[in-house]
Amino acid sequence: MAEAVVSGVLQQLISIIGQETQQEVKLVFCVHKEVEKLRSNLEAIEVVLVDAEDKQVKDKNVRLWLDRLKQASYDIEDVLDEWNYAILKQNVDGTFPKKKVCFFFPSSCFSFKQVSLRIHLAIEIKEVSEKLDVIGKQKEMYGFNVITSVEKSDRVQTTSFVDVSEIYGQDDCKSILIDKLCANSEQRLPIISLTGMGGIGKTTLAQFAYNHDMVINSFDKRIWVCVSEPFDEYRIAKAIIESLGGLTKDLSELQSLYQHISTLIQINKFFLVLDDVWTEDFKKWEPLYHCLKNGAHGSKILITTRKKSVVGMMGSIDIIDVQRLSDDGCWLLFKQLTFFGRSAEECEKLEEIGKKISNKCKGLPLAVKTLGSLLRFKKHWEEWKHVLDSELWKLEKIEEDVFRPLLLSYNDLPYMIKRCFVYCVVFPKDYGIDKDDLIKLWMAQGYVKEEQEDKAMEIVGEEYFDYLASRSLFQEFRKDDENNVSGCKMHDLVHDFAQFLNKNECVHIEVDGFKKPPISSFNREKVCHVMTTICSEGLFPDSIFSLRRMHSFLYNSEDSGHSLPPNILPKLFGELTCLRALSITGKWQLNSLIKEIPKEVGKLIHLRYLNLRHLNVRKLPETLCGLYNLQTLDISHCHQLEELPQGMEKLINLRHLENGQTWSLRYIPKGIQRLSNLRTLRYFVVSDSNDENTCSLEGLKYFNLFGELHIGKLGNVSDVEEVERSPLKNQKSLFGLTLNFHKDDDGRERRNEENETLLEILQPSLNLEKLKIVSYRGWHGEQSKFEVHVSVSDMSEIAYLYVYVYVYVYGGLDHIPIFLEVPF
Repeated sequence: MAEAVVSGVLQQLISIIGQETQQEVKLVFCVHKEVEKLRSNLEAIEVVLVDAEDKQVKDKNVRLWLDRLKQASYDIEDVLDEWNYAILKQNVDGTFPKKKVCFFFPSSCFSFKQVSLRIHLAIEIKEVSEKLDVIGKQKEMYGFNVITSVEKSDRVQTTSFVDVSEIYGQDDCKSILIDKLCANSEQRLPIISLTGMGGIGKTTLAQFAYNHDMVINSFDKRIWVCVSEPFDEYRIAKAIIESLGGLTKDLSELQSLYQHISTLIQINKFFLVLDDVWTEDFKKWEPLYHCLKNGAHGSKILITTRKKSVVGMMGSIDIIDVQRLSDDGCWLLFKQLTFFGRSAEECEKLEEIGKKISNKCKGLPLAVKTLGSLLRFKKHWEEWKHVLDSELWKLEKIEEDVFRPLLLSYNDLPYMIKRCFVYCVVFPKDYGIDKDDLIKLWMAQGYVKEEQEDKAMEIVGEEYFDYLASRSLFQEFRKDDENNVSGCKMHDLVHDFAQFLNKNECVHIEVDGFKKPPISSFNREKVCHVMTTICSEGLFPDSIFSLRRMHSFLYNSEDSGHSLPPNILPKLFGELTCLRALSITGKWQLNSLIKEIPKEVGKLIHLRYLNLRHLNVRKLPETLCGLYNLQTLDISHCHQLEELPQGMEKLINLRHLENGQTWSLRYIPKGIQRLSNLRTLRYFVVSDSNDENTCSLEGLKYFNLFGELHIGKLGNVSDVEEVERSPLKNQKSLFGLTLNFHKDDDGRERRNEENETLLEILQPSLNLEKLKIVSYRGWHGEQSKFEVHVSVSDMSEIAYLYVYVYVYVYGGLDHIPIFLEVPF
């Protein structure tokens, strides 16, 4: 992965040098010589990294050299980002940011503070340049060959990957498993086991059974828990309770959790899957098993494990040993992937070598899928021969057999996508990864950049996601209402492989109050990305603050039953100042304890991604507007939020203002009109105030918004004619629009004809796919008929039209029938 890091840093350096030249943001002490030296060393190192990455697999010294190079590159990255921030600040307010240093450099042109920062940056650049110089000279010891990195192949379209969910060659296992699960058993709560090596398809078989109609009809409750390592009794118990519809917020003791499970499963015939079990400690398993015995007769447990000793410990007598695929089964799956879309002539030419490659997968479905997905994009016989003859097949010291084909697939990834893949290991096993959030996190780390031909980085990120999906490195794709992929998971073995590559740069830390978090086992200088799950109220490990190199801190609210303690925020913001991504989101079922964002958030000058979703904050501090690098601000579902900072115009790099369902918002600051990069604005509220600091509907004409937009409180519009200056027809990238005619309680009642005129003016683009009209109060005819006639012209392309109208009927709100005049 060093290749990806170094290439990214080199791109960043070249970009900043260009900005400095154009904008005359000059350093001191003739540091330009150091900058050129830094660039020269990076370029000299970059051209040997392909060879170095290959040699590190067998040579420990090369591995250590690459590790030192990677750490030095991260230091360079931080210095360059500080330099970039200085340029941004000068663009915004004409001054360099403050920096406490003990130097004096007189100048007639600049203030002491400006010169101080220039000295500080110059010293830091010199230090990282010298460190890289030493590493650059060391490379001569290894005799690396200069190999030009292969740039990424043809673009992978969103619909191009094949999601292979079929199970080949396991018909006997499927039949036996379903029979065992549905048959009557005299044994009290029998445990059925699927055993076999990693990547052989145990989880896929368990999923097949879990979703089988006969199984669904045989049980009252079905529960799926990914166990993995370690066997965390608290997390497993909470997952079972939540699957049964129970709450765990007030349950802190393990015994109380088990008692709650015992109560919930009474009289219920349940089917529990414990996927990927590793523990051999009977003392951890026994209490859970005893509480599960309270279920109705016929309940069953299915476990998947790689270890036969686990089966014995759990007392399972129904054992299904999942076998490797036969050669024919391997070839059938391999052929489906690699020959997809090829001509018959092409398939015939590649069949012989394809069978030799599929045989090297040793009957492991995951290996076949990964390698087949890789070769699907290799058009020439010579490329297939290169894979067949790879030295990686000869490796002896490797953690899993399936890691060899995974390494082949990983090494074939373009350097920029390698970092994206390894970053995913920050999420725990079996975590449901949201695609849009993942892409924004990649963007925050600089892994995804704008490309030529005006291709936005979000589109590039989509291509990277699809690229990884097309190589079977993602699985279990989740889709939205429009059948577009919205999320995924990683196979547990792919997760292991990514962790093998990552070497604890990305870690998941679980804090439950009963054991110390495993931070002490990590090299704190290497940890860059952290996701934390807090399982006990009010806990937060102080050791987190020692991870000063951290670029991502993500609070896992999905798997946590507790809010992040608000008292740690000032220290978090003040000490982890290298952060690029920060998520302290709440959880929609919980009442978040965070009611204020401290002003110290302004110290996070490197921040690109800030997720405050579901918090109970009423306002955001003005210091947040000093985060000039910020690309994503997610405040969606902050139902108490009343106002945004007045200095929003300073967030010159903001691309996504995710503010959906912030219904308490009173107005949008006028300065937002200056955010030329803004692509996402979920909720625009029309203020009832004529304050010059509020943004009117006319302000929408300055944006090119993508996705969906909700315009709220249209009843507050005071001048209908003013709206004509902001036609929504120009927003051609919006596919969803909600027009909400609600008004503030003290607003005047709008005349029917004004509502009709306003609706007619707000004609959206013909590209719109969904239109929703809410609280429209205009109607024709007698009130007693309770009819609303809405005329919408030029809307023939709309696929979905939803009109939701409130009227006052006998003093209360009610629904009335709608008559639409829409020319389809």
